[in-house]
Amino acid sequence: MGIEIEDKFDVPPDYTIPDLSRVGEVVGPKTHTLVALYYDTPDLRLAAHGVTLRRRRGGDDAGWHLKLPKAKGARQEIHHPLTRSVRVVPDELGELVRAYTRGAPLQAVAELETRRSVTVVREGERRLVEVADDRVKGTVFGEASRIVRWREVEAELLDGDAQVLAKVGKRLRKAGATPAGASSKLLRLLDVPAPRRAATDPGSAGEVVVGYLASQVAALLAQDPRVRRAEEDAVHQMRVASRRLRSALKAFKKIVGSGDHLQDELKWLGLVLGEARDLEVIRERFAGELSGLAPELVTGPVLARLGDGLREREAQAYGRIRAALSGDRYYLLLDALDELTAAPELGKRAAGPAAEELPAVAAANWERVARRYGAAQEITEPEGHETAMHDVRKAAKRARYTAEALQDVLGPGAERLGKLAEGVQDALGEHQDAVVAQQTLAEEARAAREAGEDTLTYGVLIGLERARADRALEDFPEVWDRTTGAVGKAVKKLAP
Repeated sequence: MGIEIEDKFDVPPDYTIPDLSRVGEVVGPKTHTLVALYYDTPDLRLAAHGVTLRRRRGGDDAGWHLKLPKAKGARQEIHHPLTRSVRVVPDELGELVRAYTRGAPLQAVAELETRRSVTVVREGERRLVEVADDRVKGTVFGEASRIVRWREVEAELLDGDAQVLAKVGKRLRKAGATPAGASSKLLRLLDVPAPRRAATDPGSAGEVVVGYLASQVAALLAQDPRVRRAEEDAVHQMRVASRRLRSALKAFKKIVGSGDHLQDELKWLGLVLGEARDLEVIRERFAGELSGLAPELVTGPVLARLGDGLREREAQAYGRIRAALSGDRYYLLLDALDELTAAPELGKRAAGPAAEELPAVAAANWERVARRYGAAQEITEPEGHETAMHDVRKAAKRARYTAEALQDVLGPGAERLGKLAEGVQDALGEHQDAVVAQQTLAEEARAAREAGEDTLTYGVLIGLERARADRALEDFPEVWDRTTGAVGKAVKKLAP
């Protein structure tokens, strides 16, 4: 697996690679012939989402390559050894594109035969940038095959920095290269359908909200293959995207309507992802706490139970995540999200100017936090009060997500409101994390006791967590007073 950072250029047939010796030592060119088969669904779902799956022969990196969207100018690339079959995509790669295929078959849709001349710019032993001069013959498969020929140049960053890549690109452009019109050879070759998007008026509330929803759907899809590979922070990021979507559907229901069913399904996805994420967080939390205890307070096999034991439970949770992400319920959810951004039920307020319609939404979501806090203050029974404060935290999270969704339109006021809501969320999050930690420790202590193990350490940790939970609630009124004093100023800045 690697991250691909490259600049692509269109060039005329008689283009000459310029002298790059001012950038570094030039090695080459070395010529290869590459033959790549590209795979997709019959309706080109991978290409439509910027995903490339190919089987390549020739050159230094023969094998299967899967390129996934990551960020502007950079894509995640996953390699798999070359297999004998040209008909069957390796299961490991097919699994990683399920969020796009959703059960549709993968088949060869095109072939690219490339005569590549590679020049490397070096500095000593460091290979800084690779410049590939490609003469391409592309064949589109189908009832009537089609052949297209062209030439292009790619400058890929290796062990250099962005400045070196920029210098190479400048020289290529000066010699007559122009930025590529297509982000990949495949997109240049195929007639890829554009993603369906709702027709909204420029500058309208509907345009802003639908655009935000589309960005979060894209974020969720981008994390799917990373979650399947159990990559660091992937579950957390996918869970956040699902929560942002659910929050937006609630906050903007008068602008973009959706049934409760879609919100329920997003909640289900969040719960599926939450088990592994919560175990990961709490395992790391316990590791830090145990490392800070005096040795005589760490008794029995507590390190194994709170380390390897929780890690095993986390691995099992990942198995359940992968099963859920390969099921019809998940595919139907993704279909519904596609439909949401393509043909949403727009309310009357969707046509209004964003600067006039949306400030009230951001303000109303903060007012909801204040109402919940006021209601929590009326509850004196400890357990009921804790539950009510947890509801305050959830309301603050929704207010934060709403403000963040609008900050590009509403400016500094929305940005400030989002940060204030995040402060409330974080302060109460410390209390909630400590409560969950106590519950987990009690369960593990019970299992240890039944196994005849010493449970002293569990009692010590429970005491520490209880103190953290109590302290978080005791300190919160001060946090609240500071926050409410600043919220008024932020809300005033939201006004059109």
